[in-house]
Amino acid sequence: MAQSIIKAASLKGLATCVPARTFNNLTDTTAFAKDEVRKVVAMAGVTERRIVEEGTCSTDLCFGAAEALIESLAWERDSIDGLIMVTQTPDYFMPSSSCVLHKRLRLAEHCAAFDLGLGCSGYIYGLWLASMMLETGGLRRVLLLHGETPTLYANESDRAVSLLFGDAGSATALERSADISDAKWYFTLHTDGTGYDDLIVEGGGFRDRFCANSQSHYVKMNGANVFNFTIKVIPPLIDDTLRLANRSREEVDYYVFHQSNRFIMKHLMNKCELPAEKVPIILEKYGNPGGPSVPLTITQGLALDNRTDALWLMLLGYGVGLSWGAALLPLEPATVVRHVEWSSSLPRRSEAKAGDVRTA
Repeated sequence: MAQSIIKAASLKGLATCVPARTFNNLTDTTAFAKDEVRKVVAMAGVTERRIVEEGTCSTDLCFGAAEALIESLAWERDSIDGLIMVTQTPDYFMPSSSCVLHKRLRLAEHCAAFDLGLGCSGYIYGLWLASMMLETGGLRRVLLLHGETPTLYANESDRAVSLLFGDAGSATALERSADISDAKWYFTLHTDGTGYDDLIVEGGGFRDRFCANSQSHYVKMNGANVFNFTIKVIPPLIDDTLRLANRSREEVDYYVFHQSNRFIMKHLMNKCELPAEKVPIILEKYGNPGGPSVPLTITQGLALDNRTDALWLMLLGYGVGLSWGAALLPLEPATVVRHVEWSSSLPRRSEAKAGDVRTA
């Protein structure tokens, strides 16, 4: 178990971006019988999903979120010292998606930019890495982007995944805190690589780059193994993180779970004795977009109006890898929170302006 306490990071803003296109599982699905669809929807809890149009990538969604956030914060672009792009659905194998976004966001040459190839736990790991860069690397501002388009690697004939996934992007603005007495951030991180093939896209990488089996280019999921793994590791993850922070369960305002599926989340809520009002679920409208589901749940699932005090959030990511982690941190009243939509009619690979995304 890797644990860290970060003293120097401050969360200045968070923005999410989803495709404008809505897909209704109950009315738009044609690959399965209606009765089958209803059963899957009832279990997984996904009625609607946001799906990218052809040619739209995770970088587009992160670009939309980042432009909205930078505009809201009125940050000068040359004040951003670091850019992290977390994704497992990159535009290219080469170059990194962070370099693509560095250009599109018009960031300065002194800004360090790199990719992080993690999925469902990626937002937690990304926050940890970004906050470590602020604490130990001498940076002032870091932009953390996390975007996934899992609908593009889901086989529509595989009901275990095709009715579950949605697409989303996010941008998180972090700044080095001038006051080290500010509230600390707490992280707990884990990995179990023995389960690497429980969620896997086998084809397309250099292990089997030009595989003859077209099915190998789609994600395969061992649902039973993933379920057993999740219900085993998340309860102690919560306890270990609370112990690190010397806090009780009641002192956490929201437990923000990766939106895996409703059956798993309800099981965890019961097992961990968490009240429903502290565990927001947005699956019904957005599906499971992987790791970006954590920031998307913050922007779309939390009661943030008329905040006067900080909300303590425990963020929980778990899945592909197998990898899991938790972050416990405050969401201050002054933190900017935005949500926008990306339309297929907007420019995608050119220099879109902030006004090209719609506030949802």
